[in-house]
Amino acid sequence: MTIENTPPPPSPAPAGTVAAWRHIATLPFVVLAVAVGLAFLWYSAPSLLLLFAGILFAVLLDACTRGLGRILPLGRPWRYALVVLAIGSCAALVLAWSIVRLPGQVHALIQVMDAQLTVLERELASFGIDLFGPNGREDLSQFLADPGRLFGHVHHAVTGVYAVIMNTIVVVCLGLFFAGQPAAYREGVLLFVPITRRPRVRTVMDEMGKVLRNWLLGQLLRSTVVTVLLTVSFYLLDIPGAALLGLQAGAANFIPYLGPLIAAFPVVLVTMPLGLPLLAWVLVIYVAIQTIEGFVIAPLIQKGSVNLAPAWTLFAIVIFGAMFGAMGIALAAPVLAVIRIAALRFYVEDWLHDRAGVAAGK
Repeated sequence: MTIENTPPPPSPAPAGTVAAWRHIATLPFVVLAVAVGLAFLWYSAPSLLLLFAGILFAVLLDACTRGLGRILPLGRPWRYALVVLAIGSCAALVLAWSIVRLPGQVHALIQVMDAQLTVLERELASFGIDLFGPNGREDLSQFLADPGRLFGHVHHAVTGVYAVIMNTIVVVCLGLFFAGQPAAYREGVLLFVPITRRPRVRTVMDEMGKVLRNWLLGQLLRSTVVTVLLTVSFYLLDIPGAALLGLQAGAANFIPYLGPLIAAFPVVLVTMPLGLPLLAWVLVIYVAIQTIEGFVIAPLIQKGSVNLAPAWTLFAIVIFGAMFGAMGIALAAPVLAVIRIAALRFYVEDWLHDRAGVAAGK
């Protein structure tokens, strides 16, 4: 009987070496996944912003439905139906009023602003400043002399209006669907998350929804306060188109920090023909209301529920505006709020295990 000499089995590699090689092997895949994700976000950003706008509208509907539950002891489907009916009726009334009254007021204000822009252009030209470039502003006669240019502008205008209408319909439909069954859509997203991580992700998603709800309701309340105060002030000062000027100032106030500056320009143009003393009064009242709103009313409304640093918010507005236009400017703050929650919970707390730092930073 012969005994065969077999070589001893190879000794296993140390656990630290295996972990190191595994880390090195997975690093390129992580970098590739991040690059693909960033490319996807870049090329599909307009659609994603439209989706986020639909989520914001759903958050508004859900907040109203929750609030109605404190008054009426009804089931959620009935409360949701009442909220949709009330908001739809208000939207129909505003649309009907806009069709009847708004075009005339808008036309009158545009005429006043156009005249003041002409005066401003002439005054700056005397100092060698060309406000509108070498060609100046183009009037209707130039378009009539070239029907092709007129058709091109009409085509772009019609295309732009059509895009706005279609985007609005998409946002409203998304909001109605999401708010109708929010838990079902949330659980549908959680199906793609590992089972052990679902409770944590569900908690963070609920926190994101709460932050968006607080931010949206706070901005709506702030915009309403600014609209009412400015409209009453402009009426008392007998400013033309007081309601429209107050409404545009309140709507622009939805955009933090930059909104009040943007809304001040039409107010100044409309008030300029009424004389310097009245213009000074309007500016003083406008600055006073915006200052009180920003430093007194806003902190009372938010109460620290949306802890966004002003510098980072302004930075996000500028970057999103440069990359994605008007929709990026309007949605920069809530997107930043959601990104902040995700970064704090998933990266700082779960990955870095720095819960004390997050608590100290609040």
